Amino acid sequence: MFLDNVKIRSDRFPDTGVYPFNLDVLHKTPQIVLDKSVTFFIGENGSGKSTLLRAICRKAGVHIWEDTSRLALDNNPYADCLSDYLELGLPQGGVKGSFFDSRTFQDFTRFLDEWAAASPDILKYFGGDSLTNRSHGQSLMKYFESRYKVRGLYFMDEPETALSPKSQLMLLKLLSQASSSGHNQFIIVSHSPILLACPGASIYTFDTAPVSPIGYYDTQYYRIYRDFLNNPESFLAADNNID
Repeated sequence: MFLDNVKIRSDRFPDTGVYPFNLDVLHKTPQIVLDKSVTFFIGENGSGKSTLLRAICRKAGVHIWEDTSRLALDNNPYADCLSDYLELGLPQGGVKGSFFDSRTFQDFTRFLDEWAAASPDILKYFGGDSLTNRSHGQSLMKYFESRYKVRGLYFMDEPETALSPKSQLMLLKLLSQASSSGHNQFIIVSHSPILLACPGASIYTFDTAPVSPIGYYDTQYYRIYRDFLNNPESFLAADNNID
């Protein structure tokens, strides 16, 4: 493993009254062990999984590409400093890698074209052609196929967002192949029951405190999709409750 554990030093949190330092799950999770090539973080929105993913990425020294020219009115400076309260197990020392977030990917493709105007060879790292010449889902898959050929530690935040079920299956196969030999390590936030089926992956749920491992068939995502596909009409009933 490039990264084998994450320790959360909640005893050093600067202000326990603000997000994310007020999250019970962070206070009750002293450590997350990463002993598989693919690890998933799952949980409801606001559970802290994406915020922790970004913090781990920053602490590992992997750049998070963002369009800083845009003004973020809802930016939370406390979330950006969570990395200061993490300790990482990096047995191989510094490691190369990248962070993927579908929300900023379209901005990235636009900037990539601008860079390529001055240095066309840069496109060879992304399939040899502009990513904007494809649909959003196609450009994502081309990016994944090109980027993950390079050995490294990769962070992904909800990569399924713009992918069709077929493309999600393609990404699932890519993840399985890229991680099977220990060539790469992935830490992924996802709501996709397709991606969560990655063979041999660890799944941690943030819906419990502390963060706990959970089996694929026990995840809410799998159970909801299974029940819906077995009887979609029942989910249209007015008195139906999803739990």
